[in-house]
Amino acid sequence: MTATVLLVDDEVRSLDAMRRTLEEDFEVLTATGADEAREQMARREVHVILCDQRMPGTTGVEFLREARERWPDAVRIVISGYTDSEDIIAGINEAGIWQYILKPWVPDHLLQTVKSAAEARTLQHGLARLDMELRSGPGPLRARGQAGLAQARSAFDFERIVRAEGSPLDALCAMAERIARHDLSVLLLGESGTGKELMARAIHYASPRSAGPFVVENCAAIPDTLLESELFGHKRGAFTGAVDDHIGLFQRAHGGTVFLDEIGETSPAFQVKLLRVLQEGELRPVGSTRAIPVDVRVIAATHRDLEADVRSGRFREDLYYRIAGVTLAMPPLRERPGDIVPIAQQLLADVAAELGLPPARFDDDARAVLMGYPWPGNIRELRNEIARALALGDGSTVQAGAFSRKLLQGHTGAHAEQMNGHALPATGTLAERLDAIEAMVLREALLRHRWNKTQAAKELGLSRVGLRAKLQRFGLEDKS
Repeated sequence: MTATVLLVDDEVRSLDAMRRTLEEDFEVLTATGADEAREQMARREVHVILCDQRMPGTTGVEFLREARERWPDAVRIVISGYTDSEDIIAGINEAGIWQYILKPWVPDHLLQTVKSAAEARTLQHGLARLDMELRSGPGPLRARGQAGLAQARSAFDFERIVRAEGSPLDALCAMAERIARHDLSVLLLGESGTGKELMARAIHYASPRSAGPFVVENCAAIPDTLLESELFGHKRGAFTGAVDDHIGLFQRAHGGTVFLDEIGETSPAFQVKLLRVLQEGELRPVGSTRAIPVDVRVIAATHRDLEADVRSGRFREDLYYRIAGVTLAMPPLRERPGDIVPIAQQLLADVAAELGLPPARFDDDARAVLMGYPWPGNIRELRNEIARALALGDGSTVQAGAFSRKLLQGHTGAHAEQMNGHALPATGTLAERLDAIEAMVLREALLRHRWNKTQAAKELGLSRVGLRAKLQRFGLEDKS
């Protein structure tokens, strides 16, 4: 992409001379003063600003100081005579001046300086984007340029969201893919760990904004005061500890997507500030009086019932309708049991690679245990269990005994009452409930001991013959 250079000088002859020097290599905009320059930058993205120091009304340093605040991505260069050098040196840090050129300038030197500035801006922008991507989680954008973008689009394609054939996610992904093409805000609803961030990434990389940054912020992870600074930035001295200017995530994500996770946890006071940014398309860093235009797509997510929160007054209705251009509900894992084993197999391969272990597989009992558990923590809980099983395992096959006790029991407090750490069925006669508990304890012991009946019988205080009789009574599989 050809870089855009803005030339600001009240002397028309000098402006024309600089334009002729640069126009073969750059797209050149011109302005004869600060007001005209502001109008140009409000309409177009500018990569390099070349500004004369001595202009009526506003000096070059003063204008570049303003530009640093409103358009921080642009590289700033000032042109001056020797008599102005002290003023410029004093303003270098405050205005963020990248370089200054002394008059009379030489065309070749001017051209090379602007080329270097454009290259520096491209590198800076790339590093900032890489930083945002790394902060948002591991991704394939370590490879830069078009190859990296193509790799990212492939890695986060909707087809790469792991699911079984005929999964409830099929229709959801098809809808999300259609939505992605249009610049609409999206609200993702669902329990924690259902894959909302993965869906948000897929929407971003299927959208016209895919070449821009994808930035993630968990709104529940930090208090409101810090959240405002993190998202919108702050000026030096805005509060105790603000020793430097800080560019917020909205500004860094310009042209891309901001994913606001757990937006339902924000306070009404912060909701007002966020609504203003979304409505006006501009923000004011903490401690600043100047508005900065931003162009981002917002994808928000929450595990809360926001409609109920709106009715109760906990969440602003106007913000709700601003972020809920389209609402997608991610189903929990227990409502798509067919997806459990495919997801588990993918997680098994991923975690094994992360731990430096050889490829592994689940045995039949392990798969049965995975299918029999309701997964209240969804995919995040599934990943943790697989990591635990791999770490405790001693071979290439993950067996059921490597899972935690709650998985082997097959129940959680959300689905059954608890008594002394064992699951108690919620219905049935006393005898039926006791039988269910006894069968559960037998099965759990056998799974942990990998169906070694001698060890299981010893743990339970039974003889091997007594254990076999109970297995026959309860119809448990005999794997001897």
